[in-house]
Amino acid sequence: MKRLIYLLPVAGFAVIAFFMFRSLTAPAPNLLPSALINKPAPAIALAAMDGAIPPFTSADLASGHVTVVNYFASWCVPCRMESDQLMALSKEPGLALYGIDYEEHEPGAGRAFLNELGNPFSRIVADANGTEGMEWGVYGVPETYVVDGKGIVRFKLVGPLTQDALTNQVLPAIEKAKLAS
Repeated sequence: MKRLIYLLPVAGFAVIAFFMFRSLTAPAPNLLPSALINKPAPAIALAAMDGAIPPFTSADLASGHVTVVNYFASWCVPCRMESDQLMALSKEPGLALYGIDYEEHEPGAGRAFLNELGNPFSRIVADANGTEGMEWGVYGVPETYVVDGKGIVRFKLVGPLTQDALTNQVLPAIEKAKLAS
């Protein structure tokens, strides 16, 4: 019986160590599951960010071509870091890149942000109060979604679009979405 008492702390440590080790192999935060995957994209009923670029609607997401939708904001530091990858993505053939300017605190901040870093988006809407973001399941900006030509969400990336994420996750998701369209 005395020996059992000495084994209890060791067993307790083993259990704690097991769960701590298991947490190290959990999915990366940019691979958070989305309830939208393989479901129609939420309805878009937002106005254009400004008069410079036209808005887009749900019909545009289901118009037969693959669309990448990127949530961004001028106050978002990682959004600045992903601008080069978005510019490269905007040059992909057979792909539409749409932006959603998310919860800007100052009028015109989104336009100033794009004027400074370059505008990769062919269409942009503004989600001033974050309502549409809740429908899309946005955790925080930036977030990027791949939508097939039928308007079905096929992929979600949480966090900045790095070169690695573009090459190993987003571009393969776009190719799969093209096959599904």
